[in-house]
Parts: sequence; C-alpha cells; structure tokens
Amino acid sequence: MSAFVFIEAEKANYPISLMCRMLGVSRSGYQAWLRRPPSDRDLCDAWLLERIRQIHLANRSVYGSPRVHAELRLAHGVRVGRKRVERLMRGAGLSGLVLKRRWRTTIRVPGVKVADDLVQREFRAPEPNGLWVADIERHEALCDRAVVKGHRGQLVAAGW
Repeated sequence: MSAFVFIEAEKANYPISLMCRMLGVSRSGYQAWLRRPPSDRDLCDAWLLERIRQIHLANRSVYGSPRVHAELRLAHGVRVGRKRVERLMRGAGLSGLVLKRRWRTTIRVPGVKVADDLVQREFRAPEPNGLWVADIERHEALCDRAVVKGHRGQLVAAGW
C-alpha cells in the first residue's frame, strides 16, 4: 500500500499534514497524486481483474491462479503473466479451492484379518512390567532374529 493510498483512507481520522509528515511525503505530492488520472497499468489491471472475477465465478470459485491464467490465455486470448494474475487475485481476495489432504496410515488388504487390540487403547501400565507395547520402528530384523529395544535403547528381548 502506498503512502498516498493510506492517507486517502485515513484522512477522515487524522489531519493530512500530520500523516504526510509522519510518512515522509510532501503535501504537494499527495495533492498531485489526487489530481492525477489513473495510469494505463491501473486501468489495465482493473479490466483484467474484472475478467478474472468473471472466470472465477463462472467456474464456481474453484479455479486458482494457474487455471485462471490458462483460461485467460487459451480461451480469451489475453496475453498476461501468471504472477500478475496471482497478484491481482491475491489483492481481490480470490483463491481457488484448497482440498485437505487425507493421510492413509493403513492400507487394508481384503481377506486379511486385522490384529486384535489387546490393550484396548490404554497405554498406561497399572504397575511396572504390567504392560508391554512396542513401536514398529523399534523392531529390527537381523538375519533370522528379532530384537526388541526398550525406550532407553537397551536390549529387552531377542528371539529366533
């Protein structure tokens, strides 16, 4: 946001001369900015933003900047950069649909029986050596042996 835009937005709350002094701009520069017509780029951005809004709404507000950019280039023949489309969409508060990623921790195989939950999801032992649980990361297969390490790294059990 430029200093002049900020001054324009806040001129009802604070004196213009105070804001110009605090922001390090001259009052005459602010007055010249007010009288200046919009630049060609601003006019082009306004036109382009209107096209972007039309495409975004026509596609149920699902399209993000890559698809809107492709639609502008291919369907409408508008030569514009992808980052410019991103900047305009970000400024207008438009975004595509973002799907949540669902993590699959277990891939079930049909016909394979799932192991029973013997501890009933209660991982706190009532007394020492009352409950033994292990994490898959803690199992190592060495040749034909299975080695189980405790939580401090010491050898707990080994078997063939």
